[in-house]
Amino acid sequence: MPGSLAIDKVRSFNRRWTEVLGLLDRGLLKTEHSLAESRVLFELAQDEEVERSELLSRMGMDPSFLSRVLRRLESGGLVRSAPSAADGRALVVSLTTAGHAAFATLNQRSSDQIDRLLSPLTPDQVSMVTESMNLIARLIWPVGEQDVVVLRQLEPGDLGWVVQRHGAIYADEYGWDTSFEALVATIVADYRNELRPGRENAWIAELDGVRAGSVFCCEREPDVAQLRILLVEPWARGHGIGSQLVSECIDFARTAGYSKMTLWTNDVLVSARRIYERAGFELVEEERHRSFGHDLVGQNWELRL
Repeated sequence: MPGSLAIDKVRSFNRRWTEVLGLLDRGLLKTEHSLAESRVLFELAQDEEVERSELLSRMGMDPSFLSRVLRRLESGGLVRSAPSAADGRALVVSLTTAGHAAFATLNQRSSDQIDRLLSPLTPDQVSMVTESMNLIARLIWPVGEQDVVVLRQLEPGDLGWVVQRHGAIYADEYGWDTSFEALVATIVADYRNELRPGRENAWIAELDGVRAGSVFCCEREPDVAQLRILLVEPWARGHGIGSQLVSECIDFARTAGYSKMTLWTNDVLVSARRIYERAGFELVEEERHRSFGHDLVGQNWELRL
């Protein structure tokens, strides 16, 4: 359960955000339409017509309240209702010409409002805002998202993110101490400081524009590549991101001319081990050790390329 501080912070943000967007004004964006009416206009603008039951499902609105909103919009000449051609028992709702014009005004004013909010920010700050919003959506409303996975090269800020997320996730899920984060920091620093272009590479996985995972391909020996610091965010698991990252790393190692790829992991990382097994890696050695504040079983895996 979240603590009272977290609850208070979310409530405070909600109050502030409604003020920033003017959601409590008599008319949204200096129009005569309420927030609920504007949302209905937006949903209807996405299709030529929508069954009322479908509109109700999309809106998540109380049925009687939605009926009142639709009546107001119909009385204003913005919306029309008619029996469905496919099912005479159902009603379909659509925008009139005036309704489309009302939506266009709201849509443009909304875009202008957000543009004014973002314009004073630097490109990095805009990226922080949008990534944070996407992450909130992923954590709070995971169902219905687009699930677009993109693998890309490293960009400024990614190295620090890789270190921070490893430290936070492994502490949360396995109770590992900061010595693990320090190890990841060393791996990342060595990769950047001793980078061998064409022989080494690293990738960030994004899910709908949010950083969701990483993997590094490093040179261990002239003929041996090493897969390192594979990570998938807990909220992004189940989308095949880990397998995509591992596959990208293997393909790169083959193209670079390595004959073998190796990796080191620990037996408690069950999900990662399954990914390695599916990719064709074989367990070649195990050894008990005391690291990161725990007694662990380290494992060496190899793949012939």
